Amino acid sequence: MLKICCVGAGYVGGPTMAIVVYKCPDIQVAMVDISSSRIAARSSSSWPIFEPDLDDMSYRGRNLFFSIDIKKHIADVDIIFVSAADLTYWESAACLITDISTSDKIMVEKSIVPIKRILTHNSNDVHFQIQSNPKFLGGGITINNLLHPDRVLISGHSTPEGQAAINTLVSVYAHWSIEISKLAANAFLAQMLSSINAMCTLCEATSTDVTQVAYTVGKDSRVGHRFLNANVGYGGCYFQKDILNLVYICECNRLIESRFVKRIVSSMFNTVAPKKMAILGFTFKKDMGDAREMPAIDICQGLLRDNAHLRCVNTEHLLAPLLQGKIKHDLDMDNPDETHGRSKHINIVSDIYEATEGAHGICIMREWDEFKTLDYEHIFKHMQHALFIFDGQNMIDADRLCKMSFIVYSIGKPLDPWLRDLSVVPPSS
Repeated sequence: MLKICCVGAGYVGGPTMAIVVYKCPDIQVAMVDISSSRIAARSSSSWPIFEPDLDDMSYRGRNLFFSIDIKKHIADVDIIFVSAADLTYWESAACLITDISTSDKIMVEKSIVPIKRILTHNSNDVHFQIQSNPKFLGGGITINNLLHPDRVLISGHSTPEGQAAINTLVSVYAHWSIEISKLAANAFLAQMLSSINAMCTLCEATSTDVTQVAYTVGKDSRVGHRFLNANVGYGGCYFQKDILNLVYICECNRLIESRFVKRIVSSMFNTVAPKKMAILGFTFKKDMGDAREMPAIDICQGLLRDNAHLRCVNTEHLLAPLLQGKIKHDLDMDNPDETHGRSKHINIVSDIYEATEGAHGICIMREWDEFKTLDYEHIFKHMQHALFIFDGQNMIDADRLCKMSFIVYSIGKPLDPWLRDLSVVPPSS
């Protein structure tokens, strides 16, 4: 029986190995991680991360096993997948693998990290065949991406041993081609999002609908309609990790987030202190539980700097403790000296109506479907008199809510009469 060990049981390694055991019942897979709490959570009846259909793909105890005994499983397997979050963990994993291994291994990189020099050979005369197999996964559709991938890229050495290892994983690509393909793909998508988001400023100033602009641009077959939905900014760690060298794009995204904060503050009489703001949607994409690198964090930090009181709500109720700790930690990172003071202004709740009760304003950060079907009449009756909704995803029926006397700001859309004469001061560089 072929044996696989995956080092790192996070957002990439977990779903990937779940599909491997689902599709290949004759392969034994061990997932290892230095975090005992993470391994304990993954050994439970359901995964502690939210991805549609993920639980249905898991076969714990049959050919999928979890452990913190990294040394045992590395020594005992044929193929090692490494799926670590950053370079520090990558180096630690690589050094551990070289120290422990007593037989030749196929090593599979699930991200673009240059560790080949580390994993060439060790003092035990063990040789490693390094395969690059980058992920092309979208949050909320990860399982579908894994089951029905648009492309699968695998590269390795052109030696007979390398070719044999490549055949194990099926495809052949040059290592640098995969790196450039992955970086270019993410950079292109980020550029599309940043470009349509930049149009929001012009559209608002000229009373033009950004969705109509996006529709027209998307009709060009060379462009297509995907990734042309204007919003408060793209999120997730993958885009930013892969294109950190493209600083301009990242700065454009931060500019959009900063401008959104300034729009909120200027709309609410130039201050949000000590007003209560309901924050809806904290993951960087709908239908998932990934709370990393979310635009909502930067926006909330901006509101907290003006002494707003935040009630943050998300729909991943099973992840509430995890999200609460992650959200508060990231918000406190803005100014560690004021951690205690800031934290008392942050409240994480699991019910949307609890978050909006007594609120002065509502900020919609991500396009979760349930935000469209909320009982806004109930919300209207239980909010403060200043009834502001700031839609960072263009997902609610603004006309209907305006008739209910809400003041609605939809990013990139013609401004509400109340907002039309209010200027947004450009953020300082």
